[in-house]
Amino acid sequence: MTQNYRLTLCYEGKRYHGWERKKNLDTVQGKVEDVLSRLCGTEVRVNGAGRTDAGVHARAMVASTRLDTDLTPPQLRDYLNRYLPEDICVTEVRPAAPRFHARLNAVGKTYRYSCWVGPGKPVFDRNTVQVLESAPDLARMCAAAALLTGEHDFRSFCGNPRMKKSTVRRVDAIDLSQEGSYLRFTVSGNGFLMHMVRILVGTLLEVGYGRLEPEAMPDILAAGQRSAAGPTAPARGLCLMEVRY
Repeated sequence: MTQNYRLTLCYEGKRYHGWERKKNLDTVQGKVEDVLSRLCGTEVRVNGAGRTDAGVHARAMVASTRLDTDLTPPQLRDYLNRYLPEDICVTEVRPAAPRFHARLNAVGKTYRYSCWVGPGKPVFDRNTVQVLESAPDLARMCAAAALLTGEHDFRSFCGNPRMKKSTVRRVDAIDLSQEGSYLRFTVSGNGFLMHMVRILVGTLLEVGYGRLEPEAMPDILAAGQRSAAGPTAPARGLCLMEVRY
């Protein structure tokens, strides 16, 4: 009998062209679907909670899928981990309600962007942090972040110029913290546009380096133009930390 399952995965995204399956390209969704299809002997489709970009990582991506198998949830987890590449791990498999859908039922997500601001090189974290030219001003960035929280039209922070749907989103919090050589941006909200978190980070770094003023944030939001905001921060520093239901 077919059962709906909820999967939680972590992965390092460096060598993948994002989460979403793409023809003739390595993606995380594609790898998971291939393993499950081999198990079931028929084509299996997996729904992810979101579409992480090429090079973006995840500590807790959630996915849902329907399977006809006699394996228990722990056995499914172990089977997946046996055949998935070493940079993808399924941390949990559990039965889900028949109507559960990883993307449609999600009510919020948290991302973390990690930077290195110290001397030397982050040798062991080189694939998951972005090395900055120098240390930005944390107080200036916090002041700008406060003006970006709440519900706004984030069209200026959307990487898709042909976006037809609403670009209004609610950002619940943008927390900045520094511990040693690591500077981290933790962004939580009810949903995010294409490249939105990376553009938020890139804009805040422009503020931190004095190339934008914190008070410019409302004008950037009001402009509704991608060119009004700062650059898109590189993918390697971004990680999906949590999906809320």
